[in-house]
Amino acid sequence: MSCDAQDGGPQAVADGGDSVPDYAAMRQELLQEIERDVRSTSHYTGRHRLHRDVLQAMADVPRHEFVPKEWRDSSYINRPLPIGEGQTISQPYIVALMTDLLDPQADDVILDIGTGSGYQAAVLAELVSKVYSMEIVPALAESATDRLERLGYDNVEVRLGNGWQGWPEHAPYDGILVAAGASELPQKLVEQLKPGAKLIVPLVAGPHGEELTVVEKHEDGSVSRRSVLPVRFVPMTGEH
Repeated sequence: MSCDAQDGGPQAVADGGDSVPDYAAMRQELLQEIERDVRSTSHYTGRHRLHRDVLQAMADVPRHEFVPKEWRDSSYINRPLPIGEGQTISQPYIVALMTDLLDPQADDVILDIGTGSGYQAAVLAELVSKVYSMEIVPALAESATDRLERLGYDNVEVRLGNGWQGWPEHAPYDGILVAAGASELPQKLVEQLKPGAKLIVPLVAGPHGEELTVVEKHEDGSVSRRSVLPVRFVPMTGEH
């Protein structure tokens, strides 16, 4: 689902007569960098390329709309950026990789834990039928709701709440994505997965970071997990 925001072209002029950045071109450069990162980390992930629909979603979502104004010049640099309240918007490569690992389908209903600015939810919204997104910080939940509504993402619903507990009213989900480092596997989220679905979560692997982990719930209810990539996320908060 494409948003309603307009990109400035190379000759675009703001109301005050000043030129504005060519965000569309900057996104294309970012995509090329993401693809390079995918190739360079393939020995970890087993992925030499991402699905074209995921890359298209990354191209369609205006990341500059999801960062504070003082960071907009850095919107399309392939790194995390601060969004206030001690939180960050994730590195675009990691957003793309986590989305690809989830293997989203057009009719899926996805649970997104850790809304932040709403960027990951927007990327998912381009690919699936419905995204339920949870954020524990009130100011971020409110601003993300307003932002997603303004940009036209009417298939995303944001809820203020504790991500450890998930959102059982809409379970089971076709996939769950967690954008925060978890000290242990969130069992409530596993319970809210459909059989055959995946949970993508950074799990603490030691004192220096996490391992991006794919947790799969099998048809018989059993669960398997595999580590994909060393990562570093802000810690998941709330009551277990």
